[in-house]
Amino acid sequence: MYFGYFDPTVILLIPAIIFGMWAQAKVSSTFNKYSKVINARGLTGADAARLILDRNGLRNVRVQHISGSLTDNFDPRTNVVSLSDATYASNSIGAIGVAAHECGHAVQYATGYAPIRVRNGIYPVVNVCSKLSMPIILIGFIMTAFAGFAPVIIDFGILLYCGVVVFQLITLPVEFNASNRALKTLEAYDMLSANELTGAKKVLSAAAMTYVAAALSALLSLLRLILISRSTRDD
Repeated sequence: MYFGYFDPTVILLIPAIIFGMWAQAKVSSTFNKYSKVINARGLTGADAARLILDRNGLRNVRVQHISGSLTDNFDPRTNVVSLSDATYASNSIGAIGVAAHECGHAVQYATGYAPIRVRNGIYPVVNVCSKLSMPIILIGFIMTAFAGFAPVIIDFGILLYCGVVVFQLITLPVEFNASNRALKTLEAYDMLSANELTGAKKVLSAAAMTYVAAALSALLSLLRLILISRSTRDD
């Protein structure tokens, strides 16, 4: 146990923290760069989204404006693609790339893309696991240390946290596939030129790294919890 002392397993989190900070800085700088580059056709993010959805037979999916920056999302429950302040009315390459990505999620859902259905299906359970896992693990450590309980409570908390890890891993193919769909669609419909597509790809690639960082953080956190749990048994 490491109560009151330095926990060496915290070192495991350092790579994830550094990579996460780099990924966030990368996506911000890349989007900021290409949010200043206007596409030749003058399409706004909303225009691009509507065109992509209509070309894929998704006229029932609405496009709406929401506040914030890079808060863009697709909600399958309401069939709405929501585009943020930085995307909806902007005619930049960055905005077009982000809008196309969110439409990629709508197309995934409409075509029955398995990973996104699995992710959406397990989300309610994972949300509960995320909220309960750490408090249960903490209670388990306390009860094991001071009341002599078997560490089964810790194991249960770690099992719940595994749900979070699975969700993060499933998110990776969902996000990468949505970006691939977006780039292919933009090229197929001649919405962006070759040079503009390169810029959009850089934006989406940078955004994808944030999901990789989240998955890495979840995996290393799980490994750390397992190591701490084993040390508790050794004590």
